[in-house]
Amino acid sequence: MSAILPDAAPTNWVDRHAPAALLPWLKLGRFDRPTGIWLLMLPGWQGIALAAAMVGHTPNLELLGLFFVGATLMRAAGCAYNDIVDRDIDAKVARTARRPIPSGQISVGAAWGFIIACSLVSLAILLSLNLLSVGLGIGSLALVAIYPFMKRVTWWPQAWLGLTFNWGALLGFAAASGGAPFLGWAQIELAAGGRLLPSPQVVGFLALPAWLLYASGVFWTLGYDTIYAVQDLEDDALAGVKSSARRLGKAAPGAVFGFYAVALLFAAGAGRTATLGWPFWPLLATYALSLLIQPRRLKLTEPARALALFKLNARAGLLLFLALTVGFWQGGY
Repeated sequence: MSAILPDAAPTNWVDRHAPAALLPWLKLGRFDRPTGIWLLMLPGWQGIALAAAMVGHTPNLELLGLFFVGATLMRAAGCAYNDIVDRDIDAKVARTARRPIPSGQISVGAAWGFIIACSLVSLAILLSLNLLSVGLGIGSLALVAIYPFMKRVTWWPQAWLGLTFNWGALLGFAAASGGAPFLGWAQIELAAGGRLLPSPQVVGFLALPAWLLYASGVFWTLGYDTIYAVQDLEDDALAGVKSSARRLGKAAPGAVFGFYAVALLFAAGAGRTATLGWPFWPLLATYALSLLIQPRRLKLTEPARALALFKLNARAGLLLFLALTVGFWQGGY
C-alpha cells in the first residue's frame, strides 16, 4: 500500500486517480507534489519571456510547451536520483521515510531505469534546440549530480539548489534567442573564404539581462527552500543533515526577507537592462509583495505553515513570468 506522503496534498491527483501499480513510480517522480515542477519550469519560462520581450514579442507557445515537458521529466529524474543518494538519510526522517525507495517499494536498480527513461526523452527535447541550449543543458548535469551531496558538506545546500533550479533561465533565454533546431542546419551562413558557419539563430546567445534573471532566481530559491527546510529542522539535526534553516535558526525569517530583497533587485535589474515596457513594473511590484509577505508569516515551530508558504512560490514565479511577458509592450499609458 502506497500511503499519502506527508508533504503531498491529501487531494492530489496521484493518490485519487492513479492505478495502484503506478503509484510508487509517480511518487518517485514527485508527480503527487507538482509545486516542484512549477519551480523548475518557471525560470525557463521566464528566460523565454525575457528574450521575447527584448525583441518586442510574446513567448513562443511551442517552446513553452517543450520546457514544460522537459522540466516535468527532469524534475522526476532528479528526484529519483536524489532519493537513491539519500535513501539511508530519508529512512531516518519522518517526512521522507515512506518514499518509494527507503520504504522498499522500488529497488535502486529500478529507480535507475526510471531515471534513464526520463533522461532520454528530455535529451530528445534538448536536441531540438539551438547549439548554446544544448551546451547549457549538458552543463547543468554537473549541478544536478552534485546537489544531493551538498547537505553533507555545507550549511547552504539551498544555495546550490538555486544554482541548479534556475539554470533554466539561461537555457530558456538561449533557446528563445535562437529558434533554429540543433538538427536543422538550414540556417547555415557562408562566411568569407567559403567556410560554413552557423548563424546566430542556430547558435543562440546570452545577454546581461539573462544573467541578472538567473541571479534573481538563485536568491529566490535560497529563500523559498530555506522555508521548505523549516519542516525538517528536528529530523535533520538528528540525522546530521545540514541546511540553511538549521544554520540560521531564529534568524531564518529575517534572512529569507533579505534573500527575497536581493532577488527583487536582480529582477528589477533584468527588466531595466532589457528596457522592458512599463507594464513590467506593476506586475513586478505584485511579485515583490507575494514574496515579502512570506517571511513575515514564517514560524519555525509550525512546519505545516512553512510548507504552505513554500507552495505560494509557484504562483509568485508565475507573476514574474507574466511581468516579463507583458514587458514587450512599449506603448504609452
